[in-house]
Amino acid sequence: MKKYILEYKSEIEEKITKKKINQNDLQILKEKIIYFQHERLIHLLVTIAFAIVTIIFLALGMISYIFLIPFFILIIFLIFYIIHYFFLENSVQNLYKLNDDIIKLSEKE
Repeated sequence: MKKYILEYKSEIEEKITKKKINQNDLQILKEKIIYFQHERLIHLLVTIAFAIVTIIFLALGMISYIFLIPFFILIIFLIFYIIHYFFLENSVQNLYKLNDDIIKLSEKE
């Protein structure tokens, strides 16, 4: 997903700098934004679920130390999920800006 978003962003940025953007590109960008927003929402829900399960295992670790092993495994996964979620969040916000740039560019013409 990361590679896909980065490639698409660079493609759109290149079209904007060359001013070779059209209404079809704007429509595709809006569709991609909706797709990426959905992806972001799913990752947010998964991240929240992982956080809740991680907290549960931490609480269980206070009762028995055997639960601390899955807690540490889950905390590692949670860190990577948070990093990926922030990437998705920032990428979608960058796509919003590109959308605004395309609209401004089309208004000038």
